[in-house]
Amino acid sequence: MEQLKEIIRDIPDFPKKGILFKDITTLLGDAKSFQRMVDLLSHRYVGEKIDKVIGVEARGFIIGAALAYKLGAGIVLVRKPGKLPSETLKKTYDLEYGTDTLEIHSDAIKKGERVIIADDLLATGGTMAAVVDMIGGMGGELVECCFMAELEFLEGSKKLPAGKVFSLLKF
Repeated sequence: MEQLKEIIRDIPDFPKKGILFKDITTLLGDAKSFQRMVDLLSHRYVGEKIDKVIGVEARGFIIGAALAYKLGAGIVLVRKPGKLPSETLKKTYDLEYGTDTLEIHSDAIKKGERVIIADDLLATGGTMAAVVDMIGGMGGELVECCFMAELEFLEGSKKLPAGKVFSLLKF
């Protein structure tokens, strides 16, 4: 795991002063590291009968699609408003300053389907909590929220269902 962590680049003062941004593009761009990360994440769910992997805009699409492929599951996209072409369900949630909204196709998950929600990074947990609510409202069974990395000091996992969070790398 340390080898993977070392590949992730730190960018100071991005997107604003005082923030140390974890740039995962360096890991994604290294073929062997990307493959290792996907293999390690997907191995966790082998034999779990995962029906759908939910990818959260935008980097979650990368992680989610790779996991769905490895697990033989479908991929479902959660997007910003106005990006999905069919009927959607919306969830507005609070941010530190203001609100944001996400959408999912209303027919993307059937009642009882077992799902993983995948994203690149768990920070404050607000976005993922909104997605968990949407999945529950559709009748999906949450297996786990799966992250490539987690910023533990932000305590985002506290906003998510206990025992339903897995992060491969922790900072």
